[in-house]
Amino acid sequence: AMLRELRRRWRSYKYRFVPWLALNLRRQRRTLRYVPESSQDKIIADEDVFETLLKTFKALFINDFSRQADILALLPEVKCQYLELLTVEQKQSKVNSCNHQGQHVFSPEEVLFNTLGFTVSRDRSSLVSAGTGVFVTKGFVPKGTVVSMYPGTVYRKHEPIFFQSLGNPFIFRCIDGVLIDGNDKGLSRSVYRSCSRRDQLGPFQMSDESWLTATLQNPLAVGQYVNNCSHEKAANVCYQEFDVPGHFPVELKQYLPNIVYSHDVESHLRCVVLVTLRDIKQGEELFSNYYTVVS
Repeated sequence: AMLRELRRRWRSYKYRFVPWLALNLRRQRRTLRYVPESSQDKIIADEDVFETLLKTFKALFINDFSRQADILALLPEVKCQYLELLTVEQKQSKVNSCNHQGQHVFSPEEVLFNTLGFTVSRDRSSLVSAGTGVFVTKGFVPKGTVVSMYPGTVYRKHEPIFFQSLGNPFIFRCIDGVLIDGNDKGLSRSVYRSCSRRDQLGPFQMSDESWLTATLQNPLAVGQYVNNCSHEKAANVCYQEFDVPGHFPVELKQYLPNIVYSHDVESHLRCVVLVTLRDIKQGEELFSNYYTVVS
């Protein structure tokens, strides 16, 4: 039992271990994503990522409209825009279901399916001893689609992450050295919650804490559980870095599953999304690489 546990820990850690990477680069060449320059690290355009997140978050916001009163009271112009969208949606709903009893509230997963045509969720991985994985549980995901997000606290290169990193297989390294800690337990969990509540401005939440729980507010925020590909299971998704632009709607930031560690950071919030490398059907598990090689 002890040997099995050591093997399990090594499988989750070896992709962070530099000597192992150096010895296995050539052998694993077909599964690696080579990026000649940072500017070429884009499977799809940033504009497409932005539009997907905007479309999804707006749908989640409208679905949860009855609980947004405090935010909308401070944004009268925005309130009018959402009321118009909600009116159109209710009219369509009445036509389709003949339901005249007011707004029907869907689960976040249902909202994702109604908006993008698929749902993703965490479940036991199809890989032996891999633990949790992420599956397309409903619908169909075309190639070049944002299928998930990598949640967590965002650290710049010089910021302290030593204690959070101990025994932590959920730290993602961006090309420029920025780190994202996607661990939803222990010290990492406490740090994220502390930073998230630090940045809250009255009713405006600058990030989403629900990914730390079993009940997700943003159903895309499961990317940290996507397992690494293998010889039997080729990668079908790829990580892509995305900086949230300054004009991102403030009322929708409550669905962003990332927060900066330092409060005084003026640069844009770094997010990482997972983009499909091919069409993915219902029931398939998502597989990617834990590392990117920059040549």
